[in-house]
Amino acid sequence: MTTTNVAAMARRRLRSQGDVVERCRVLRDGLRSALGRLDDGHDSAELVDAIWSGEALGTLLWALQLAELPPYDRPFDSTAVASTDFEQAALRDGEEIALERESARLWHWRARTARLQEHEVELPDRYASLDQLVAATAMRGYEQGLLPPPMRGDFRAYGKVYRHLPPAQQSEALSIALERHHALNWLCGAGRGWDDVPLDT
Repeated sequence: MTTTNVAAMARRRLRSQGDVVERCRVLRDGLRSALGRLDDGHDSAELVDAIWSGEALGTLLWALQLAELPPYDRPFDSTAVASTDFEQAALRDGEEIALERESARLWHWRARTARLQEHEVELPDRYASLDQLVAATAMRGYEQGLLPPPMRGDFRAYGKVYRHLPPAQQSEALSIALERHHALNWLCGAGRGWDDVPLDT
């Protein structure tokens, strides 16, 4: 992504700090409730989704300068983000948010391509294989400061080459990236509301 593109994204209307704090309250309350039910031994797909929303909450807390953003192969501590208060909230600069949004999009893209690697995929003409496209994207993302250094022509995750991740780690990486991408797209004004955020990669 060029500096011009980042600047254009940063100029898009961010949601107001008040809107972001209010969304954090909603997510925090849902996460607290889910953690309580988990402690009581409940387990369901709905509960798992509610726990994963802690990634979106943590990302918005990062945007409010209330949390550090872990790497994309390490989830937020759900208990820690559920106990954050919002008194010291101060929304980050739009350009910083736009850069992180692009990083989240790339991680989400990589998670999706990992699932496509077993299938025939139509590629841009200049790429002979999906591996070649991944390698080019990993290097370009690194050069733009959006990704860590590539590892053997791929994204680096869990100390490994992304394409070698076992299914459980692939699934976790997808959930992390999806939730963070959702939160940052919403914050940058995409979609009409929280439940209507496009997640194109």
